[in-house]
Amino acid sequence: MTTQNLIWQAGRFRIDLSAPKIMGIVNVTPDSFSDGGRYSTSVSQTLAHAEQLLAEGADMLDIGGESTRPGAAVVSPEEEWARVSPILAELSRWQVPISLDTRRCQVMQQALEAGWVDIINDVQALEDEGAVELLAAYPSIGICLMHMQGLPQNMQDNPQYADVAQQVGAYLKQRLAVCQAAGIDKQRMVLDPGFGFGKNLAHNINLMQHLDEIIRNSEVPWLIGVSRKRMIGELSGEQEAEKRVHGSVAAALAAVARGGHIIRVHDVKPTADALKVWQVLGVSV
Repeated sequence: MTTQNLIWQAGRFRIDLSAPKIMGIVNVTPDSFSDGGRYSTSVSQTLAHAEQLLAEGADMLDIGGESTRPGAAVVSPEEEWARVSPILAELSRWQVPISLDTRRCQVMQQALEAGWVDIINDVQALEDEGAVELLAAYPSIGICLMHMQGLPQNMQDNPQYADVAQQVGAYLKQRLAVCQAAGIDKQRMVLDPGFGFGKNLAHNINLMQHLDEIIRNSEVPWLIGVSRKRMIGELSGEQEAEKRVHGSVAAALAAVARGGHIIRVHDVKPTADALKVWQVLGVSV
């Protein structure tokens, strides 16, 4: 799809996606795979991290209170809300697009009723009961639908696909249709193929290699999250998630080169610097 005049309606903001945008990750979880809870010990520490990501070039922030790493323990909606609510309350005043990374309708509803978020980023593509209807009632909120085979607790047990790119694309197209049938405008929608969510290394490689075909056949923008994931470690040989910066930047550029519109990352400055050089040197994005 062309990026010319592509605008994403996200709450208070209309985000111009004619050039790639960076979504900075703010984990409010003690068991994140990427930082092990480093930035979640206090509200002030989390806010300082968010401020740093914006200073480094993030265009929006994604706040998550439940770890969805493979095998992660289930967190109650009440605990998830307790983690994210004080952060969202403050960030909502920062005049920057705020995304809530949650799969629970209950948590979505509390954040939307408070008016604290601009985007709902859901790894289960609004499959929780009542989620589609809830988002239909908030006509300006941006929505990201992600593909995941299984659940975080079992998604890597032995994922199987006949054609991963085709099946991911078909699933997201179907979820997009469900949302549109409920009255949700497609200008609010972004899709995420879900790298690493119910996919092994071969699946992830195949999905990246065919990403341009999936995006080309779509009517909405795409968000890509590959930052620090296991696939980066498997390809680079780096076992420690926090040391996968270089591989993550390379994967982000590969995604942008294939048409990705938003890159969700932990390491904002290296990604922002790489995108600046990439674009100035005349490589088509």
